[in-house]
Amino acid sequence: MNKAITDGIVFMPPAFAQGLDQWSRGDGIAGSDTYATAANAAFVPADQDFGGCLEIFKTDAIQKLRHMGQTPIYAGCYLQVKARIKAISGNFPQVRIAAHAMGAGGVHLGSVVQTGPSVTLDSYGEVVEVSAILGMGQRSGVDMPWGREASYGHVGLDLIGPNGGIVRIDDIEVTDITGAFLRDMMNWVDVRDYGAVGDGITDDAAAFLAADADADGRRVVVPEGVYHLGADVTLNARVEFEGTVTMPADRMFVLTKDFNLPNYIDAFGDEELGFKKAFQALLNNADHESLDMGGRNVKVSEPLDMAAAVPNRDSFATRRVIRNGQFEAVGAANWATDVVTSQASYDPSDARTLTGVVNAANIAVGSLVTGVGVGREIYVRAVNLALGTVTLNAPLYDAAGTQVFTFQRFKYLLDFSGFTQLSKFSLSDIEFQCRGVASGIMLAPSGITFHLRDCFVSRPLDRCLTSIGGGCQGMLIDRCQFLSFEDGLDVADRKSIVLNATSNDIKLRNNRATRFRHFAILGGSNNLILGNHFFQGDGVVGGIRTAGIVLSGSYTSTIVNGNYVDNCFIEWTNEYDPSPDFTTGFSFSALSVSDNIFLSSDVAPWFSYFVVKPHGTGHFLNGVNVTGNRFRSVQGAIDRAERVDTSFSDLDYGRFKDVNFNGNSYHNVSHQVTNPIRIIHNQNTESDNWAVDPGALLPFGGFSRAVDAVTIAGNLRDEQGGIRFDRPNVFTEQGPGRDVISLRWPVAVRGEATVVMRIDR
Repeated sequence: MNKAITDGIVFMPPAFAQGLDQWSRGDGIAGSDTYATAANAAFVPADQDFGGCLEIFKTDAIQKLRHMGQTPIYAGCYLQVKARIKAISGNFPQVRIAAHAMGAGGVHLGSVVQTGPSVTLDSYGEVVEVSAILGMGQRSGVDMPWGREASYGHVGLDLIGPNGGIVRIDDIEVTDITGAFLRDMMNWVDVRDYGAVGDGITDDAAAFLAADADADGRRVVVPEGVYHLGADVTLNARVEFEGTVTMPADRMFVLTKDFNLPNYIDAFGDEELGFKKAFQALLNNADHESLDMGGRNVKVSEPLDMAAAVPNRDSFATRRVIRNGQFEAVGAANWATDVVTSQASYDPSDARTLTGVVNAANIAVGSLVTGVGVGREIYVRAVNLALGTVTLNAPLYDAAGTQVFTFQRFKYLLDFSGFTQLSKFSLSDIEFQCRGVASGIMLAPSGITFHLRDCFVSRPLDRCLTSIGGGCQGMLIDRCQFLSFEDGLDVADRKSIVLNATSNDIKLRNNRATRFRHFAILGGSNNLILGNHFFQGDGVVGGIRTAGIVLSGSYTSTIVNGNYVDNCFIEWTNEYDPSPDFTTGFSFSALSVSDNIFLSSDVAPWFSYFVVKPHGTGHFLNGVNVTGNRFRSVQGAIDRAERVDTSFSDLDYGRFKDVNFNGNSYHNVSHQVTNPIRIIHNQNTESDNWAVDPGALLPFGGFSRAVDAVTIAGNLRDEQGGIRFDRPNVFTEQGPGRDVISLRWPVAVRGEATVVMRIDR
């Protein structure tokens, strides 16, 4: 680049022959004295070495010579000022190139270097050449770096040293030597040419912005060095990093053309920091909806506090995506679970609050709460130190009073709990390599439609994904793989869980989970659980199994369809009910379990695939559909596919309503239940009271509460062998188990009857 050639800019001062009135004895500014009237100077028209030249008798301590014209200064342009001089007589002075630096508006830039290296004249008649290079950038070889504030200069030279000598000076030359500083292919601009220093201390933010503004389609190059940016910097050009940048945590660095994680890693020279700054930019710039990790494996030495990475925002509700990469936990010390015990009180009338919490400051938001009467996956949503209270993500079923609770704070690769609200956020095509030391993802306390899709969460120590509040509202989990760290443990020894949710409208679709304690614990309603495969078995003969899906609210309004439920079961509880006894509402209602594959192997005979576990009295089934499922046990039979767990309470079988349990297939299941059930009863001896016993084939051990139909096959005969055409009276809920139907006839008869009975009305 040579602006004299490409842009026609004139840098060269006029020759002395054109008049000494253009040459100042001072700084060159307008109004300064010139050499045209100086008694100690004259123009020599025919010097044998120089031709026309200026002769000066040195009388001042610093004898200045400055062109009064303005030599322009441009970013990325470097000028060489050169002069030839010789001593004629008298004392030998020293000579140096010098210039008067000026900024916009005619402001003198007094703090910059304005002189070049000096040379001593030591013999008469010997021609000596002096030169210096000036420009905006502080680059190697630049004698006078003036920074991006410079606009022009008054160039010339200084005579210093002893007075009393006479010298002659040839015409001063100014040439554009930018080519000496630039590479052959110049489709880029260098931040150093705009005043960047790269010493890690000087604030180079303005230089970066100036380079970007001047790029005009070219790349911005950040050479070797450490460039401190003390202000927000947004670069619209493509950027190439050879050096690195530093900046305060609350300052933003936005690469609009090269917005991807590899560039941020190059910029900051650190994977973790680069990711944090890229995430900060993602939430503070409207030009990009997603951060592409470029397939990079980001090694994470401690939990990534996602809210702390964006200190200017405590909530965000515009769609954003992080995709295409890996996070890998490294080390162990920073991942250790924090465990705190503290006394607190619980009142079911304030169902989500612990009061009188001792040393509440020690309890971290996001801690798992355990204690007497505390359900599964209860977490600390907020802590109020002033009031000494802890807000929970769900109620406790039987914890009224005061007790000592345990609070465990697991450590997560991505921790969003510092946000108050985060909505429409998606993680896509990412592998979370927890390595048995970390958990995966913790959601914000509130927000809607968090989306995890096509991701792997591998070997988490405790949890794959945790909701500590309402951040799971409308959550979507699609086509993900969850791979257990506890694969080699027996079922009873496992403690890790794939995910939990306490809000409504969860969609779990086409996921696969291997050998966790539980796949999903869902406390809300209106859920869709479709096409997942989760398996939790082990090699223990006659071993126990844990629930794959836990529905922890009685009214669930949930569809479980097309899943492969492998060596685990569906458990339906009301453990998130602070008053577990039924008083009003719908009780255990609005659940459809259809067209699933249920498989178990080497399990205890009492194992079942669908378990209802009430935590209070008076509950019943209301609007439950279990149809089209395949129940199969291998390597040993089981008693039944469904049961009621009465560890805390039993159901009120006299209140069942709209229970549809049919169309299922059974393999190695002893009691193949259905509702309604069709029983063929053969009465071989005459009797006026036939007892039709379903023989434990009613679902959940329910009562025979209704009869849909009674039909007689063939002839109904009395004791004399006569044919009767009587109709029986039907009496339900007979026998000690209240499951027998009684058909009472006007006379004793015998024959065959088909009875369709139900456990509901």
